[in-house]
Amino acid sequence: MPALPSVSVCIPVYRGEEFLAETIRSVLDQTYRDFELVVLDNASPDGSGQIARSFGDPRIRVATNATTLPQPENWRAAIRLCRAPLIKLVCADDLLHPRCLEYQVGPMEADPGLAVVAARRHMIDERSRVLVPRRGLTGLIGVRSSVEVARHVVRSGANPIGEPGGVLFRRAHYFAVGGWRPDHRFVMDLDLWIRLLQYGEFLGLPETLAAFRIGRDSLSADNEATIYAQQKAYIDELGTTPHLQVRAADLLIGRMRAPLGRARRRALFRMSRSSARRDERLEHATAGT
Repeated sequence: MPALPSVSVCIPVYRGEEFLAETIRSVLDQTYRDFELVVLDNASPDGSGQIARSFGDPRIRVATNATTLPQPENWRAAIRLCRAPLIKLVCADDLLHPRCLEYQVGPMEADPGLAVVAARRHMIDERSRVLVPRRGLTGLIGVRSSVEVARHVVRSGANPIGEPGGVLFRRAHYFAVGGWRPDHRFVMDLDLWIRLLQYGEFLGLPETLAAFRIGRDSLSADNEATIYAQQKAYIDELGTTPHLQVRAADLLIGRMRAPLGRARRRALFRMSRSSARRDERLEHATAGT
């Protein structure tokens, strides 16, 4: 039997045909080569499955759900398909820097005491142009304990670690903590990062190694109010988790900063919509000449 890869990158996709090819290419273009790419098509009614199968790269495995699952269950199913000891989930419209795996796998293989390695990411628009560069991990660069990370997360009032594309974690730890929690749908990523730190330390890299797309019709844009409510509830949850040792002052600061985080998210959505409208006007003007 062939040896297992060192890393599994998985892409759960539903109606992702607009950006999926670009996302897949960003994974295949990694300088680190010992990985598999698992694409799980969530019974998409569009061409997502055909796009995934069109690459013909032996590192790609494509699976299709018999019926469309809720997003959290699809993410859980995607991880179950992964075989490698290290895992990265990439949303179907996000991107990886070519050296993302190279920079993240090295520390994880060198130090078995690390549970999570995270990097900064760009926020990009629908044309992959950078809206906000080098976002995230302020105050979290270097090796940090679970207590340090939890206190920083609470004080931020948001998600300073970021989305799955910027994070690498261990398969064994994922299953030990129970994986993504569907009842935490809009904070599933942050919730998982914190729970994984039961098994080791956090490493924040200073490099920008991923890109998170802010689309006009993205899940984040359509559920902004719910995301805000769940983030506030999750901050309170961390404050009542004894082993994380979150202090009353941390909670007070986080509750004060939460509206600022929400305002930043809203500003990103406005920037993306404005960028898309400019593109549409330019295309119409060009078509009319």
